[in-house]
Amino acid sequence: MSIDLNSMSLKELKELQGQVARAISNYEDRKKKHALAELEEKAREMGYSLAELTGASATRKRAPASAKFANPANPADTWSGRGRKPRWFAEALAAGKKPEDLSV
Repeated sequence: MSIDLNSMSLKELKELQGQVARAISNYEDRKKKHALAELEEKAREMGYSLAELTGASATRKRAPASAKFANPANPADTWSGRGRKPRWFAEALAAGKKPEDLSV
């Protein structure tokens, strides 16, 4: 495959550069997935999981949090109590309300 770079415009060259970068990234990802699959298969043949052999713990998945607080102005706007406080919650506290007043 031969590409005449000298006859290409700057726009075409930049598009080609982007395509090459994506192709390299995709190639590396495919190679890593293939290597991981081979290692997992070998570990399985030996009666282990790859996580057991590497000492990696299983990723803990957190269940979705249920709503604990609701915006008095819009009850559909809720907050679970996790993460940053929503603006409406902070404003309600500043106005003198208690968190219990906003509970669902």
